[in-house]
Amino acid sequence: MNDKPTHDKFERVLSRRDLFVLAVGAMVGWGWIIQSGYWINEGGVDGSILAFVLGGLMVSVVGLIYGELASAMPYVGGEHVYSLRALGPFGSFVCTWALVLGYVGVVVFEVVALPSALAYIVPGFNAIQLWTVAGEPVYATWILVGGVGAIVMTLLNYRGVRPAAQFQTLLAVIIGLAGITLTIGAVTNGSSPSAPPLGGVGIAGVFTVAIMTPFMFVGFDVIPQAAGEADVEPRTLGIIIPIAVGVAALFYIAVIWASGQSMSGSQLVESSLPAAAAMESLFDSLLIGRIMALAGIAGILTSWNSFLLGASRAVYALAESGMLPESLSEIHPKHNTPKNALLLIGGLSVFSPLFGEQMLVWIVNASGLGLVLAWVLVVVSFFVLRRREPDMDRPFKLPYGRVFGTLALILTVFFVGLYLPGAPSALSWPFEWGIILFWTLLGACMYVISGDTTSHVKPSVEGHDR
Repeated sequence: MNDKPTHDKFERVLSRRDLFVLAVGAMVGWGWIIQSGYWINEGGVDGSILAFVLGGLMVSVVGLIYGELASAMPYVGGEHVYSLRALGPFGSFVCTWALVLGYVGVVVFEVVALPSALAYIVPGFNAIQLWTVAGEPVYATWILVGGVGAIVMTLLNYRGVRPAAQFQTLLAVIIGLAGITLTIGAVTNGSSPSAPPLGGVGIAGVFTVAIMTPFMFVGFDVIPQAAGEADVEPRTLGIIIPIAVGVAALFYIAVIWASGQSMSGSQLVESSLPAAAAMESLFDSLLIGRIMALAGIAGILTSWNSFLLGASRAVYALAESGMLPESLSEIHPKHNTPKNALLLIGGLSVFSPLFGEQMLVWIVNASGLGLVLAWVLVVVSFFVLRRREPDMDRPFKLPYGRVFGTLALILTVFFVGLYLPGAPSALSWPFEWGIILFWTLLGACMYVISGDTTSHVKPSVEGHDR
């Protein structure tokens, strides 16, 4: 293994704008265009907005916690670095492995979402049905397009973080313009359909939407993952994170409200792309609806791009600490990217279209639990480091840290509870819990096979050296 310290192995080439666009583009991906009808049908417009306010509040508070930690430890690996310093190897592995589930879940989601978007735009795209999964047909065209997309996006990230960031900026502008256009259409042409409060389903509908919000907001933590490649002051890292969360929350709320002004939730949910259908209805134009679908494809690519970056850095950090096979920590000598970690994640994602469109819901819910569990452990790490290392250099030190930390802990633990058996929004068996069980067993095997983790831990993240 290269003896160069972990946080010095990458080039610092990402600007403030790059980091902001990576995070917002990761959060505002494809979910808003394909899931908005489901949200409004389950919770109504007001209930869905309430769910995103709750989710946005949790993520905003957690984002502030991340801000302090990222400014204090601006190294590649983010959550892995914080939890390793605070909780030791096992706690850090649990935290980072849960996070990787969420990240890989997003990548898989986007691989399946790409052919779903093209099916809306291209007449006759669904061709050569091969089999069905949970009643949903799987087409050869979906497998081909999803697989080719996975290869192209993996190669883009393989060739360097800078080209990936530039690609992200262009796509983020397209998404922003689409959201603004949808909102303008709702203001000028919309009329709110009559509906009972919370869509007539009560608080259960709000929680059904709320458990999906962690998956929709995940992406702000791509900033800590890429911190070792950021050419910005540590304090700036801390400030960008909560700002990015706030922008994404406003975008989601605007899309839900605007879509709800076009037609009822029961009508929207019948469309494969509800936000595009809303745009088509508001402007009475099939062409504009299809242009909206193109913006959705931009969202697929931004999220896909960000989470390939984030997932590969998280896997790299685990391997660098000896918690995964050492080969996954290899850096490409020319492109300066974690080549084997990228190839592993990209290779796995190639197979996801084999499971069809129904896999989207399973992945969103199962990955959401992994994300929130990781956030719980990051908040615990925040408390441990505040107590154990009060003199650590924290360029962005959160005022009233105990208050914010307690609030973050309460909110994240509450959200974990929403996924558990007995809750109205609990994960389903066998598919969603099956994903969790498979990922847990895979992680346990990898952790045991990798041997003694403590011998590989870098002093820069383990000790009291700052």
